[in-house]
Amino acid sequence: MNFQKAQQQRFTAATDIETNTASNGVNVMMIGASSYIWVSPFSTEELEQLSHAKALGFDVYEIAVERPELIDDEKVLAEANRTGIKVHVCGAYGETRDISSDVPEYRENGMAYGKRLIDMAAVLGSPYVAGPMYAAVGRTRLADTGEKQRQMDYAVENMKRLAEYAAKRGVKLAVEPLNRFETDFINTVEQGLYFIDRIGYDNVGFLLDTFHMNIEEKSIPAAIRSAKGRIFDFHACANDRGTPGEDHFDWEEIRKALADAEYEGPVVIESFTPSITEIARAVSLWRPLAESPDCLARNGVNFLRSVFG
Repeated sequence: MNFQKAQQQRFTAATDIETNTASNGVNVMMIGASSYIWVSPFSTEELEQLSHAKALGFDVYEIAVERPELIDDEKVLAEANRTGIKVHVCGAYGETRDISSDVPEYRENGMAYGKRLIDMAAVLGSPYVAGPMYAAVGRTRLADTGEKQRQMDYAVENMKRLAEYAAKRGVKLAVEPLNRFETDFINTVEQGLYFIDRIGYDNVGFLLDTFHMNIEEKSIPAAIRSAKGRIFDFHACANDRGTPGEDHFDWEEIRKALADAEYEGPVVIESFTPSITEIARAVSLWRPLAESPDCLARNGVNFLRSVFG
């Protein structure tokens, strides 16, 4: 049996499980898709993506906001309402949007960007703004103790300000630990808990991502459980950052851990395509991870339905 035929049979079975689970009256967790699967940067010109994601079976379309000036919040909201899909907000944090930088201008830019995303989330009804908002992605170095402490102090101080701003608008902040190749600051849930405790706001919690956790955590289920009550968003992809289910993960144990952690948010596929060269270079994606973005999305949503029904 060739790979494509075996893959098709696997995901046909996954769809059957989904149907049986739904018929038994069990609540089905929302499944989401990141805009990164198809486009970069997302803009109001890409509104057809919402109906496309809905047609593929997704409940949530999570916009990775790279260029806020390209997005008309009200038009996105109108299209989301017309389509019947929820729209959530995730940030993209480069060097000039670093709230923990030694460069005052970068910290100010990061704060302005963070507030813009919070305002967008409030308009769109997104329960959170998610992402590694504590530092610039790709900032990796052997920093001395003084530099690390200074970075932590800047990040905590500015996150407190963002948390207060977000709380007044009914928005949560979901902080994402990244793997060691993308940040030297917060790599694990344990480090994230220390950071969140220092911030001290109830509306600051986690975005956890299976790709990053697979690199950094001793046990993905144990790490998830340690964040009980503090997970606001969850990204699901394979260990190669491709289609969830086409990997070595024990998804049943991940499902159980999320239930034990009292997680009630969406499970969002975040993957990328090498055709978007700027993003592909940033995440070191040198080969296609699926036959097409739609293939990845369709197979991924079917698999996740089979697990999280």
